[in-house]
Amino acid sequence: MSLKVNFRYCDKYIGNDIAAMQQEISAAHALLRNGTGAGSDYLGWVDLPVNYDKEEFARIKKAADKIKSDSEVLVVLGIGGSYLGARAAIEFIKSNNYNLIKKDTPDIYYGGNTLSSSAVAELVSLIDGRDFSVNVISKSGTTTETAVAFRIFKKLCEDRYGKEEAAKRIYVTTDRQKGALKALADKEGYETFVVPDDVGGRYSVLTAVGLLPIAAAGIDIDKLMLGAADARERYMNADISSNECYKYAAVRNILYRAGKKIEIMTSYEPSVTMWNEWLKQLFGESEGKDGKGIYPSSVIFSTDLHSMGQYIQQGERDLFETVLWVENPSADYAVPFDETDGDGLNFLAGRSMHSINKNAHDGTVLAHFDGEVPNILITVDRQDEYSLGEMIYFFELACGISGYVLGVNPFNQPGVESYKKNMFALLGKPGYEAEAEKLKTRLD
Repeated sequence: MSLKVNFRYCDKYIGNDIAAMQQEISAAHALLRNGTGAGSDYLGWVDLPVNYDKEEFARIKKAADKIKSDSEVLVVLGIGGSYLGARAAIEFIKSNNYNLIKKDTPDIYYGGNTLSSSAVAELVSLIDGRDFSVNVISKSGTTTETAVAFRIFKKLCEDRYGKEEAAKRIYVTTDRQKGALKALADKEGYETFVVPDDVGGRYSVLTAVGLLPIAAAGIDIDKLMLGAADARERYMNADISSNECYKYAAVRNILYRAGKKIEIMTSYEPSVTMWNEWLKQLFGESEGKDGKGIYPSSVIFSTDLHSMGQYIQQGERDLFETVLWVENPSADYAVPFDETDGDGLNFLAGRSMHSINKNAHDGTVLAHFDGEVPNILITVDRQDEYSLGEMIYFFELACGISGYVLGVNPFNQPGVESYKKNMFALLGKPGYEAEAEKLKTRLD
């Protein structure tokens, strides 16, 4: 296993509480493993790394090969968990500059996650004159942001290639049997992949939701699933003294009860930025309900030490950090010697950038710990498929257990519907007329 967790820099905040948490963790473990807790209809992700649809998995790889052979660009349309997991994985393994680097795979652009007309226009311009395919991801097919974008890119694809050829370039990931998008896909003959009924969006990265774009980027999804499967096997035991995943869930709740209400997801690699965004959705949407929940935030160091460092060091003492460190970078550089030494940095000459980054990491951990900010340190060997599979399963499992310990349903998101109802009413959607009048009065 690549993933390791170090709780040394939050021990003084934990004390003897960790042993006292065993009963709560065991209860959460039973709810999750027996499927008797709230949201049990959405536990398909628990055994997904070993029980996934092998026939569909093969079709995903075949479709990805076709996209790589006939498209310069893949446009991925989806919002929230429908695109965050794929984007996080691609940038984690390939680069946060994926579309700029030399490669033999298509550029991947993301749409359907905003209602900004400027963003849509820019995306349209980016594919102008380039062969492209579209992967639209929506269980219902009626999510406003994604459905509007799909209308636009479906028309562009048909105008460019004609309906028959366009149908071969549009890939639909949606409900197995029902919904507007499924009906359209069946009518037009699009190849379809399944959003499983028992896997919620933010837990869906290891389904076709995430795997098709990930595979199209040239990433080995077999190794990704292997990492997740090994993590699943490793974290079966409810004993927090030997299960680092469960201990992480326990420590988060101990810190929360001690007044540490904000968790900062921290890394020292810019390519982890979107991974942090995926984590923010995973934990924020899972735990933020019933007036409870740790607020997830994120930073990339050392960059953000020059913007957020002051607050983290000396601001409100209501936060803790979960720090991801990559032991072996994909590349490294040595600092050159400069005869003038005008910047006074010749003491670093010959040192590798990664070793300097490690010293920045260690110095920051100690400074923040001294500043009353607990640090949980997570280390992976390298940014590869296996390590990412481990990480995905580790955090999904920790989130589910942590949510049950917190006393919420970690698998629903009722609060997300509130803005949608208001938006539909203001847009004039049929059936919302009475509510529209009330809202307009409030806005006047």
